[in-house]
Parts: sequence; structure tokens; C-alpha cells
Amino acid sequence: MMFRTALLAAAATLSPAAVSFAATDWSDFSGDVLILGEFHDNATHHAEQAKAIRLIEPTAVVYEMLTPAEADALGDAPRNPDSMAAAADGFHWSNIADYADVLAASPVIVGAALSRDDMRGAFTDGAAAVFGPDAERFGLTTALPEDEQAVREQAQFDAHCEAMPLEMMGGMVEAQRLRDAAFARTVMDALDTHGSPVVLITGNGHARMDWGVPVYLSRVQPDLDVTSVGQGERQEPPEGVYSWTLNGASSPDREDPCAVFNQ
Repeated sequence: MMFRTALLAAAATLSPAAVSFAATDWSDFSGDVLILGEFHDNATHHAEQAKAIRLIEPTAVVYEMLTPAEADALGDAPRNPDSMAAAADGFHWSNIADYADVLAASPVIVGAALSRDDMRGAFTDGAAAVFGPDAERFGLTTALPEDEQAVREQAQFDAHCEAMPLEMMGGMVEAQRLRDAAFARTVMDALDTHGSPVVLITGNGHARMDWGVPVYLSRVQPDLDVTSVGQGERQEPPEGVYSWTLNGASSPDREDPCAVFNQ
């Protein structure tokens, strides 16, 4: 049975709390693109990603966490966790060492991270202005439906601890749209260069099928077989729509992200 069909059929028979990491047989995957979402600081999520990559053996793995230059710098590094952590020391992603096992499992490493200048440009001028000539093809020249725009602005407002005016969140949504479309473009480039399957390692928010990377992939290549997996915590699924969710039992101890604003 096709991997995606099997996952969806199983999901229909299980309550969210019953879905666990052990329920996934990655070796059955046969699609073109597998998007593996995560909470960026959850070691269990990284371990699941590394396991999936080893069993699927994709042609390439695209990383939200790496710039193209950083990915190139890892190209010749020995594929073991210690070497990967050492080679990535000083990269822009603060906890890149936590991805050492995932990187070590990756045959070809591709970076998709955008520059801060690009993100600032999207905030002030819109995603289409920064993305370039393919902006219309990827749907960035079309405004979001009003209800989706409002929901996404509120989500950004909440995520930023209500410390910035709600009126500024439209720029945050544009920056998010830019990243989603750019990640999709990088995945498409990896498919063209290396063939399928390609894996994308990214946060759950970008993995969402209702407004994340899959939306842009389906726009530019509707026949692409894309599976998106969101990873939750404490037996709760992540927010959003996915092909499949993995609901882990644990989460790391985290400081209050809003504490800095409260001070």
C-alpha cells in the first residue's frame, strides 16, 4: 500500500492521543517529497527525522536551518554526528548542533534559509517584491483571503507575545509567505537536480498543508506526491493540517518566551 494512503487510513481509525512515533514505518514511503515538521528544540523530533531519512534514503535533504553557503560547507564533512557538529560550529542557527544526527543521515545537504535582508524586505515591501520573477507563479502576487489573513495576523500577534502592534503583523505574515514559497522553490530545485524523493526539515508552521510549503508546491506542480508530517508534544498534535501527525509524549523544559518582553 502506498505510504501516504496507509498513513491516512490509519489516522482515520486512531484518536490523536493514540498516534505515536512507533506507528510509522518510514521504509514504506514512496512519494516525491516528505516534509518533516518539528518543534526546533525537541530532541525526540530530531531523532525521528534522522530515523526517517535513514530508512527512506532520499536523494537530498533540504534544511530550513541552513543557508546555501552553510550547506555547501557541510558537503564534504564525514557523515557522523561529531564531524557534523564540528563542521557546523558557528553557523547562524543557534542550536544547529542538535541536528547532528539528522545531518549525518543526509546524503546531500541543501540549505534554504533566507537572509535577514530578505526577511526585512518582505516585511516592508511584501513577499512578491523579494521573491523575484516567479512570484506570480508561486501565488505571492495574490492577496490571501481576508479570513485567512486575519487568522494568520492574530497567530503572529500571539507568537510575538502581543509585544508588537497588531497592525504590524501583516508584515510578519508576508515574511512567512516568503519563507514558505522559498522553501518550496528550493525543494523543487532539489528535485530537478537530484530526483525524488526529497526530504524537507522545517518547523511545523512551514509544514502545514493548509498554508505552508505544501500550498506552494501544489501550485507550481499539482501532480507532485507530497506528504507532510507534523510532530506534536505531550500527546497533543501540532496546530494546522498535515498528512499525518506524530504526537510525542515529551517536550523539553523551556523558559517563558514572553519573559523578555515582560521585563
